[in-house]
Amino acid sequence: MSFFDTHAHLDQEDFAADLAEVMERARRLGVDRILAVGVTLASSRRAIQLSETYPEIFAAVGIHPNSTAEAAAGDWAQIVALADHPRVKALGETGLDRHWDFAPKALQQDYFDRHLRLSQERNLPVVIHCRDAADDLMPRLRQAAARGSLRGIVHAFSGDAGMAEECVALGLHVSFAGNVTYSNKKFELLRSASAAVPSDRLLIETDSPYLSPEPLRGRQKRNEPACVVHTARRLAELRCVPLDELERQTTANARRLFGLES
Repeated sequence: MSFFDTHAHLDQEDFAADLAEVMERARRLGVDRILAVGVTLASSRRAIQLSETYPEIFAAVGIHPNSTAEAAAGDWAQIVALADHPRVKALGETGLDRHWDFAPKALQQDYFDRHLRLSQERNLPVVIHCRDAADDLMPRLRQAAARGSLRGIVHAFSGDAGMAEECVALGLHVSFAGNVTYSNKKFELLRSASAAVPSDRLLIETDSPYLSPEPLRGRQKRNEPACVVHTARRLAELRCVPLDELERQTTANARRLFGLES
């Protein structure tokens, strides 16, 4: 099998001591493509460095909404320059976050718009974060789609089926992380949404080191790319398809989105 983990924060300190072992565990389980996602200028640079070290890794560069208040005046211009690197296949992580109070709403909106416009200018997919902010995020995605073609991923999707369907209609892919495996009632709408996404717009991810899937949740604090197999297995069950079919489809989707088909 060949799985593509479309969202991992492998540059974080959580992986500093044993990244080589993490990568080997991923290979053994067939996870042979990973998108390392930046959240600041420094993090984006580290993601590129990882992509230059490990052939399985590609990079996304951007400034996370919760990091926008920390960004220096020249950071955005340097993100724009990094987007030209041959190992960079996406922009972000960007978006909106209303759960944490780390950055003013207007500043998050400004940086989100910058990422969306750069995505459309460079024809690079954008990696979108949305936490407790759908009412603000969706109108901005509609505006961007009215302006031109919209390509990207709503990552670690946490909305309902209606939101997933609109994201697809706007041109986006929808990616599911470990929270889709959680069995408690709180995630019932998310599980329903996982079945509503067309097969050609479906992606999987870990969001490592966060969102460890069941059955590892609570037992393994740190998530890692090898664990994407648990998420894939649960998604296959929810969508009533064989695991190997879901693996082939999600990997093909990711390769096409990131321009890796050849």
